[in-house]
Amino acid sequence: MSEEKKPDYVVYDEETGTYNAALLPYSSGVSAPKITTPDITSWKQTNINKVNHEIKSQFDQLKEQYDAMVKKYEDNQLVYGAKFSFEPIVGETYHLYKGRKDGLPFLSVIHPTECSWDFVGTYRLTSEKLWEEIEG
Repeated sequence: MSEEKKPDYVVYDEETGTYNAALLPYSSGVSAPKITTPDITSWKQTNINKVNHEIKSQFDQLKEQYDAMVKKYEDNQLVYGAKFSFEPIVGETYHLYKGRKDGLPFLSVIHPTECSWDFVGTYRLTSEKLWEEIEG
């Protein structure tokens, strides 16, 4: 004996054998409004752009920090690799020059305006024993 199939507009649960239209979170009548999914393409695109901008901003900050760290490393390699015959004092300013004969850098207390050596840069020794370049 086959049971008669209910029409599509009748909300009938065959597993429980009950009518459950009142339990649905949406209207199930024939005159109910059509259920459509909202178009969220513009919302997605706007948020993708915001997230991409934020990530790029963080990347740029990290790259800037990395570049500063590499410069600090290179400056310290350059100055510590230079020739000098004195013990540098923390907080004092020193000038780095390129040697005329051998081309190797050397550190001096003589200001660039007081000599004619090939000037490379001005550096200060910090309390962490790091050399930092001083502009000007």
